[in-house]
Amino acid sequence: MLRGNGGQGIFFSEDDRHHFYFLLGEGWKRYNHRVHAFCLMRNHVHLVIQVGETPLSQIMQNLSFRYTRYINSRQKRLGHLFQGRYKAILIDKDNYLLELVRYIHCNPVRAKVCENPADYQWSSHNAYLGIQKYPWLTTKVIFSQFDRNESIAKRLYTDFVQARMDEGYRKEFHTGMFESRILGNDRFSDEVLAVAGDQWRYRWSYDQLISSLCLIYGIDNKILLEPGKRQPAAEARAVAALLVQENNHMALTDLGMIFSRDLSALSRAAGRIRERLRNDAELQGKIKTIKINLEQMSKCRA
Repeated sequence: MLRGNGGQGIFFSEDDRHHFYFLLGEGWKRYNHRVHAFCLMRNHVHLVIQVGETPLSQIMQNLSFRYTRYINSRQKRLGHLFQGRYKAILIDKDNYLLELVRYIHCNPVRAKVCENPADYQWSSHNAYLGIQKYPWLTTKVIFSQFDRNESIAKRLYTDFVQARMDEGYRKEFHTGMFESRILGNDRFSDEVLAVAGDQWRYRWSYDQLISSLCLIYGIDNKILLEPGKRQPAAEARAVAALLVQENNHMALTDLGMIFSRDLSALSRAAGRIRERLRNDAELQGKIKTIKINLEQMSKCRA
């Protein structure tokens, strides 16, 4: 979920919405994730994304940054477009995916923008009906939960949506059930935390990240914050950008303010580090050690 800053609008014309579609397609090509559903409202967006190897934080930061830059240019404005970070909830697809997609597609009905989801142009509902098509949207997963035959599945999907079209607000789809980040039963939550190495239970601060970087690279934090591209500080900043991209509780915009660096520059630096990691064993070892240190710091703080 992306929301406009202070409840303000984020779309000002049809061109804006089409550009958002363009950016979704660009992200789909670049990061190899799936988009199962979407709904663009006046001041917020709902997306159902299934990530691949690229962390959701990197996908969303790229999307929000590029769209904000586009709007600021079009509207001749400065500053934040979105209200802080995106809100993300990990969904147990076996128990909640179908209901979530229906809930998102019926959002315009709840908002009294239209009487039927099919009347709203800016959601994926009509793609499921076969009226619209987006190359970056996949409908197969949802249809497969109804029937192997797509024609039958489409009819069953339509009946499914119509049956609860007037469904009211459901808090769990906005806040989750476990630490406001997971929607599923206890078993699902335990499995998620186990796979994630319990990373969602423990969070580290930017100060802890900087301390760990300075320790591993043998530099003072003042050097890390200085302007210029002197090594090893430049590499340490790039590693910091990569780690921030990989963690849902941190934002590259915040890191940019701390380092007094441009967001796009940090994003490019993280990309270069990501490429080097494929063949650089020494760099792999540094990042592994930094992560271990941060995990220990966050556990002590918790």
